Order: sequence, then C-alpha cells, then structure tokens
Amino acid sequence: MKTKIGILGYGNLGRGVEQAVLRSDDMELVAVYSRRNPDSIKTVSGVQVVSTDVLSEGKEDIDVLVICGGSATDLPEMTPKYAALYNVIDSFDTHANIPQHFANVDEAAKATGKIGIISCGWDPGMFSVNRLYSLSILPGAKAYTFWGKGVSQGHSDAIRRIDGVKDARQYTVPVEAALEAVRAGKNPELSTREKHTRLCYVVAEEGADLARIENEIKTMPNYFADYDTTVNFISEEEMQRDHSGLPHGGSVITTGETGSTGMKHVVEYKLTLDSNPEFTGSVLVAYARAAYRMNQAGDSGAKTVFDIAPALLSPLSGEELRHSFL
Repeated sequence: MKTKIGILGYGNLGRGVEQAVLRSDDMELVAVYSRRNPDSIKTVSGVQVVSTDVLSEGKEDIDVLVICGGSATDLPEMTPKYAALYNVIDSFDTHANIPQHFANVDEAAKATGKIGIISCGWDPGMFSVNRLYSLSILPGAKAYTFWGKGVSQGHSDAIRRIDGVKDARQYTVPVEAALEAVRAGKNPELSTREKHTRLCYVVAEEGADLARIENEIKTMPNYFADYDTTVNFISEEEMQRDHSGLPHGGSVITTGETGSTGMKHVVEYKLTLDSNPEFTGSVLVAYARAAYRMNQAGDSGAKTVFDIAPALLSPLSGEELRHSFL
C-alpha cells in the first residue's frame, strides 16, 4: 500500500515535492491543491490541481499533506489549520518563531489525533540535526553555520518588492577567511558581517532611480543592513541567461575538544545543491513518510526533525537498513 501524498501550493517547492514523490516507489501523488485558479496550473506529472476549498472540508483521501507555503506569513496560518484535519509537513524557516509555530500546530494536531512535522528542509532541518549530533558528542564545542554560495529566495523577493525593481536575485556568499579559520579549529568570534556577504543582481524598470534602489537594498533592516552588500544592475537577458537557476548549499562546522589534554576535533556537514527547492522537496517527502508511520502507530501532535528516528525516513525495512548501512 502506497502512502497517499497531497501537495498544497505549487511553486518551485511544490514542483520539487512532486518530483520527489514520483521518484519514490512507496508513495503516490493523489492531488495538488492551490489557492490560485487551478485551471492556470499545469503539474509535471499531469495530476489535476484542485481548489483548497475541498481541503477545508477535511474529507480528502490523503495520508499526508505537504504544505508548500509561498511566504513566511503563510505557514503560521496554514499549518495549524490543516493539522486539525490531516497529517501535515511544512518547511517553516523563521528560526526565532519556531517555538510559537510548534505550539500552535501541536494544539491543533493533538485535538484530532494527527501528526504535524514542522520546519523540515536543510536549515532548519538537516543542518539542525547535525548541530545537535555534533554538540551532543562534543559538549562545550562551538557550531558554526555558513550558507552559500547560493540564491536566497526570501532576500530576492525582498528586493523585488522595492519600487522600480522588475526582477532580482540575491546570492549569500560565505567569507572564505572565516571558513578557513573555523576549519582550522581556531574558534573565532565572528560577527554577522564577518561570516557572509550579500551579492545582488537587479533588473530595474526603465527610468528608475538606481542610486535610490541601491541605497534601499543596502539599508534594508533584517536583510542587508548588517552585511557587506554589492548591488549589480543587469539586463533582463543577462538575468535569464546567468541567474535563472536556484542553487544553494552551505556547511555546519563544529569544533571542540576531548580529554584532559585538549585533543581537537572538527566535524563538518556540507551541502552543495543545484536546486534548493528540489532538495528541500526531497527532505519534505522523506519526513512525510515518517509522519504517516508515526500516526499509524498512534502518535499525534507537532514534531520536529529532533523527534524523528532516522529509520522512519527510509523506505527500507529495519533489517535492510542494518544489513546495508550500519
């Protein structure tokens, strides 16, 4: 029996989830739901897109609903709402607001006996697990997280909201000197500005005030004000030719010591991703598998990646895992 998957939202992440489901022998994509006009959306697989109205009735025949919110403001509303009706997965990534989001989803899911796994992806997600493992093994160690080089979709969207901007891509770039110091086990104290730079490519509307746009980008609080930021104005043709992809990646590097003589250890987990949404979609699908298994075993409420045993992510049996991977 295949796990029946529904996808809510069909942007880049929704397509990534769809492709991951299609590559999984133990899963079946049964529907894609959208708040937009369903007739305007064509899926990769040809699965019909339907309105979210039917989801609100709580009668759809799906085992897990993968919620692909369009912004950081969508998921705090959508995930608790649908966690009261279905087993759900999301990729909520506003780190500071995760505790409140967890509490809201937990209350909704427990009330109806459902599972809601939040903040699945690579950060939060896979990077979070690595930080936990490394810091548990090396108490007192220090974990550094570097992102990039890669396209930040949230930062790119923030630039596109500036008056006079037609299109934009923002790359997060780790500072090489900081990376080298951490990998050498020097345990440096690094400010936000010392860890990453921001590289922006902007297509401006004809006649727009370029100096004003550049200043608005560089002084934007919570996005660029704390970073050394470079703004490059380019043509639409250059944007399409050179910046149409969505690569990303990064590293979690933990440095610590053991023993009375201070033996140094460096643990590094690194990702290099051709497509951020496709990789994130694959992570969501693995955790959807775990959500269904946990709910079938009688569990309910909100969960994070910290609560999920690795074996639950794999389509293989425990015997197969012990034979092949342990």
